[in-house]
Amino acid sequence: MPNLENLKKQAKLILRWHRERHYPVAAQIRGCLPRFLNMPDSEILAASFKLSDAQEMVARQQGFESWQALKTGLSTPSRKLKSSPSKATIVSAEPQLFATDIKRSCEFFRDQLGFSLVFSYGDPPYYAQVGRDAARLNLRRVEEPLIESTVRDREELLSVSMTVATADEIKLLFLEFQSAGVAFHQTLKKLPWGARNFIVRDPDGNLLLFAGPAN
Repeated sequence: MPNLENLKKQAKLILRWHRERHYPVAAQIRGCLPRFLNMPDSEILAASFKLSDAQEMVARQQGFESWQALKTGLSTPSRKLKSSPSKATIVSAEPQLFATDIKRSCEFFRDQLGFSLVFSYGDPPYYAQVGRDAARLNLRRVEEPLIESTVRDREELLSVSMTVATADEIKLLFLEFQSAGVAFHQTLKKLPWGARNFIVRDPDGNLLLFAGPAN
């Protein structure tokens, strides 16, 4: 059974991470506290976050609705706490794209693909993250392209694949990007295995696949 003093220390650590703008804690906060559910990392780290919020977060991680309920539960031996998982669960993946100009790349994703800036490090920036809905893409600065462009185009070496749920949505997304003047490596195409997709080329030549069902 967890020790209350250790859980108090855990809550204080979460609070400190938030104050220090430790980005990984933002995803934990969003996953535990419903009021932060639809907020990007940058907004979560800029929002008011108190010790009571961190305590609520710890309580929810232990299977309780509130800190008070957790304290009551710990004092009741018959109450079963949330069991520790026997296997880790991967909840997300964040592809990393290489860019020679992070500012230009962020502007492309924001202005043409409808993403928003989650965070940016450095002046000038050398690392950033952009997001749209559930998708998160990390951007890392490099001095020059790492893959020769003719090889990438010939082999269609994709940097990332993103999906939507329905046939209507993939059509809407293609039309949205088309109206924004996006450069396509491949326009909307129906494939034999029952998918429909298109490929966008970003300013550094990265190939971005967007896919959905054909019907």
